[in-house]
Order: sequence, then structure tokens, then C-alpha cells
Amino acid sequence: MMSEMKKIKHHLTEPLLMGYAAGTLPEAFNLVVATHISMCDSCRAALAEYDAVGGEVMLDADPVSMAEDALAATMALIDKAPVIDVPIPAPARNGVFPAPLRDYVSGDLDAVKWRKVGGGVSQMVLPTSDDASVRLLRIPAGTAVPDHGHRGTELTLVLQGAFVDETDRFATGDVEVANEDLNHTPVAEIGADCICLAATDAPLRFNGLIPRIAQKFIDI
Repeated sequence: MMSEMKKIKHHLTEPLLMGYAAGTLPEAFNLVVATHISMCDSCRAALAEYDAVGGEVMLDADPVSMAEDALAATMALIDKAPVIDVPIPAPARNGVFPAPLRDYVSGDLDAVKWRKVGGGVSQMVLPTSDDASVRLLRIPAGTAVPDHGHRGTELTLVLQGAFVDETDRFATGDVEVANEDLNHTPVAEIGADCICLAATDAPLRFNGLIPRIAQKFIDI
């Protein structure tokens, strides 16, 4: 896996890295970002820089006067707030799934409970907050995902194998960031089945009739 990690070509965007550092991304997107960062030296270094810049901004801020009960009020708000943990993930270890993903699956690839969704493609939806969804996809080698567009943002991280679409080739460690402007037909390359981690904040827009009908039953 280490040799594949050095070949990563497609990286996270600055807004995604900044959102992850600030803790403002949906949980589903956080999982994809954390998993990619654990595989990618350059994105992990970029995230560390964003964290450092954020710290410097706080240090350089002008002091302001505070009410006598400000500390107590702040601590009370902290106690009520949900815990948001956005650590910099450690580099990937042996196996198909890096550590952030293994924590969600409770294991590696052999722990996945696949559900067939048609055309040879299988998925496993992972439990996250309701503002976005994330799933593992297994696309058999040589198989095409139905032609589709996007109603929002979709992050697709390749964990094994590779796929090609109208924009480029995406191999292990690469992440494709798709939005409303992209219509594509991803095709898994010949060789190992393509395993992907994909997060969306809105349903896909399938162009064919049969995929549109099936979409109601497969939650994608």
C-alpha cells in the first residue's frame, strides 16, 4: 500500500481541508476526508498547516474586555456542546481499510456486510448523522456505474483498484470531488474489484429510467 500512496494524484480541495480542520463538515464527509488524509502525505501536511495557521490567528487576536462571569458562562456552554473530534489521522497501516474507516466498519474488508444494488455493484451504508450519507461501494472489474449527475457534492475515495470516467483515472488513494456540474459514468478498471468510500449530501441524479426506479430502494 505504501507504494500506491506515493502515486496519489487527486487530492482534497482547500475548502474540504479547512472545513475538516474547523469541524464544520458533515460526519459522512469527515470520514472520507480522514480516511484520505491517513493515506496521503501531502494532504496530511496541508491539514497540519491549516491547524497551525488557525492557532496563530488566535494568538494574534487583539484582547477584549470580558464580563466577570464570562468564564463560567463559557464553561457552561462547553458542557452543553457536542464533542467534535477532528484529529489528524495517522498514516494508513496494512490492509485495505485505513484506521479511520476500520473504526466505522469494525474491521477490514472481510467485515463488510455487502448488499447488492444491481448491475453487479454492492454497497454497505455506514451509520452517520442525517446531514449527509456515506457508503462503501464494490464495483466488479470492468463494470460501469450507471450514468449520473449530482444534486449536491459527492466525495469518492478509492480504497482498492481504480476507475475511470469522463474526467480522469482514479486509483487507490485518489479522491474525486464531484458537484452539480459533473455528469459521468465511472467504470472499474480490469483487475481487482474497485472498492470505494463515497459520501453525498444530496441524492444522485441518474439519467436512465431503471436506475431512477431502483434509486428509491437503494438509498443513494
